[in-house]
Amino acid sequence: MRITELHIYPVKSLGGITLGQAELGARGLTYDRHWMVVDDIGRFVTQRQLPHMARIVVRLDDEALILEYPEAAPLRISLRRDDQPRLPVYVWDDQCQALDEGAEAAAWLGAVLGDFKGSGLRLVRFAPDQRRAVDTHFLAPGELAHTAFADGYPFLVVSEASLAEVNRTLQAKGLAPVPMARFRPSIVVDGDEPFAEDGWGELSLHEGAVRLGLRKPCQRCKITTVDQATGKIAVPGEPLRTLVEMSTRLAPGGYFGQNAILLAGEGQTITVGEALAPSPR
Repeated sequence: MRITELHIYPVKSLGGITLGQAELGARGLTYDRHWMVVDDIGRFVTQRQLPHMARIVVRLDDEALILEYPEAAPLRISLRRDDQPRLPVYVWDDQCQALDEGAEAAAWLGAVLGDFKGSGLRLVRFAPDQRRAVDTHFLAPGELAHTAFADGYPFLVVSEASLAEVNRTLQAKGLAPVPMARFRPSIVVDGDEPFAEDGWGELSLHEGAVRLGLRKPCQRCKITTVDQATGKIAVPGEPLRTLVEMSTRLAPGGYFGQNAILLAGEGQTITVGEALAPSPR
């Protein structure tokens, strides 16, 4: 089995960046969900509320985060600043301190996204001294993990075989297949058996120097219904409805992919094409 895709999403719920290789950190792949859009009270805003956030293209160069949108001048945010004002922000029930990227970034977001229920929008960066813990309920005894602005876990692992099975089911219903981008994974692997990842406890590579612990099935939300190229919902409810129908879990909802934490290998680089080995739960 091999890594076939690597992706980061530097700004939560904006466009992703496809990589040939990526550095592993405890909080995820480097720069993944390092920034976030919030409203006036610091509550996170995503494609769940504003689907056209998907149309904002995100790039990184050696010096800056760059946001691009049709008919708007690009916004550049220095990667190396850490002197911004702090403000409390919220991801679900978690509160943490973030760095406010300022009035220029807020004005840019307002110009391309509009307001949100009468609130302005601001761009914030995860404060370097913050530690946002992963829910220990799904971790092994004694395990601890943390993440940045991801919904709950630093990594999302998905297999191509699982996507192929979802698309087979969609097509049997007369619906168009969907690309992997709908599910916004960080690590994609090949494989022969659909949903085999649900039975994996770990993935290892570099002769065990890198180990990822797969800890919780990823329950999907309405973002899966958003076309990541257009920011539109062509078929309301799909493929989320199909995922729910395919679920064999006792808990309600549609699941796709496995949330994961880093067990070993912080600072190591992983590369598309590298072999990795699963071990059972």
